Amino acid sequence: MNRTTLSLIAAATALAAVTGFAALSAPDPAATGDTAEAAAHLPVERTSLLCPPPSTSDLAETTYTSFTPVTKGTENKGGAELRAAERSEAGPEDEQDAGDAEGDESTEGTESDKDGEGGKSDEGGKPEDPVLAPGEPGKPATGDTSGGEAPALVGTADGRFAPGWTVQQTTEVAAGTGRGLQGVTCTAPDTEFWFPGASTDADRTDYVHLTNPGDSAAVVDVELYGEDGALETTVGEGITVGPHATEPILLSTLTEEEQTDVTVHVVVRSGRVGAAVQALDAELGGDWLAASTDPAGSLVLPGIPEDATAVRLVAFAPGDADADLKVRLASPSGLITPAGQETLRVKGGMTAAVDLGDLTRGEAGSLVLTPTNGAVPVVAAVRVLRGEGDARESAFIPAARPVGTRATSAGNTAEGTTLSVTAPEGTARIKVTASAGTEGGTPASETYTIKSGTTQNIDLPVPDGLKGTYALTIEPQSDTPVYASRTLTATEDDVPAFTVQTLPDDRGTVAVPKAEEDLSVLQR
Repeated sequence: MNRTTLSLIAAATALAAVTGFAALSAPDPAATGDTAEAAAHLPVERTSLLCPPPSTSDLAETTYTSFTPVTKGTENKGGAELRAAERSEAGPEDEQDAGDAEGDESTEGTESDKDGEGGKSDEGGKPEDPVLAPGEPGKPATGDTSGGEAPALVGTADGRFAPGWTVQQTTEVAAGTGRGLQGVTCTAPDTEFWFPGASTDADRTDYVHLTNPGDSAAVVDVELYGEDGALETTVGEGITVGPHATEPILLSTLTEEEQTDVTVHVVVRSGRVGAAVQALDAELGGDWLAASTDPAGSLVLPGIPEDATAVRLVAFAPGDADADLKVRLASPSGLITPAGQETLRVKGGMTAAVDLGDLTRGEAGSLVLTPTNGAVPVVAAVRVLRGEGDARESAFIPAARPVGTRATSAGNTAEGTTLSVTAPEGTARIKVTASAGTEGGTPASETYTIKSGTTQNIDLPVPDGLKGTYALTIEPQSDTPVYASRTLTATEDDVPAFTVQTLPDDRGTVAVPKAEEDLSVLQR
């Protein structure tokens, strides 16, 4: 027996001790007829969510609602919590690149951040009390705060609390810049975000909020693109966000150019962050602008309110290629083309915008953007206005990902909640379940059919004996892609306040390829 054989045996023995002889292997073509077995979809075991600081207004009243849907296949253990983030003391890099300064610790922080570690400790090392203690799966829980000093939140959930965990942050601001209803779904950390629809105009006060859940500093670039291309920025590169900390950046401080429509591109060099844009207008209220789905040739922007008085579409094409888009509205009766606004040309590397007016005309609607010729990836969002004159309020709807396996929405009320669903590619069936309320009630479910090319505002199944707010889950019952959004409305001093959140897949499950014992991989 030569040394090579002995080495292979030793390696195999060591590997078996660590992995239990488990290895990923491709199916045998002879045994499967060249048909690969589908990966199993299993519940995720850990989820991280990041909530930006809700407001700087002393008049702000904020409610957090946490909900985890009941998911089959989870073990009867786990927990979830939200803890306050610190205000980052770091800023743009100057003499040294922060990634180099961190050395090996930067890499270690990236790995730790994958586990979604959050929260902070006091001097004795004991974690602070959580801001919100989420309830049992299937029952939402709420927490409140007021004023302009509320921090960003870093949240983690594991075990049976992790699959589909959703946190809604809703803020009412009675007066001042950005007055109205502001809502955002707390996001998972990532490395890239696109925000078409921001602004550096004098009437707007737009912040991009960056929150770092990791144990090491994250290094971030913020790029701005206007109607003529990239805007020259002064301190947009190498922004350092400290561990377990948040950094608000006023967009107008990054550039001297005032532009009505700007696309913000957040790129993370080191670590991962959560990002959201808070867009506040001196006259038109304000709301959170969530990130658009990844650049794609075709996009869907679901759930434009039926009483919208103005809709402005903003799109951006990364790269050098121009995009020619067909603009259509998925109405309750089918796909229609807005008169005079049939197409939109988006030049490569530039932001384009068009006013579509009150195109919904009292009916539910969703925008569907498709290429007229060859597909060129784009990102997009719309700003929607409700009301007239001085009693107007604004909200944003970014291009959304499909509902996928299941979408989850928290913080719904018996009155003032609208669920909008569209199926642009074919007729679809969905199951909608309303959870028990935060203070009582019995869950209820209904199944609906969405006709091809239409948008439908769902007559929601409200829980019997509802007390408090409740959560919704949307589960497609067919293979046709569906897109959805949830609108919350309230009237404050005759101003029709509202906020819209899109409902993509809640990422409650993950595809896990089949694993088999196969020591032959050691000899390949």
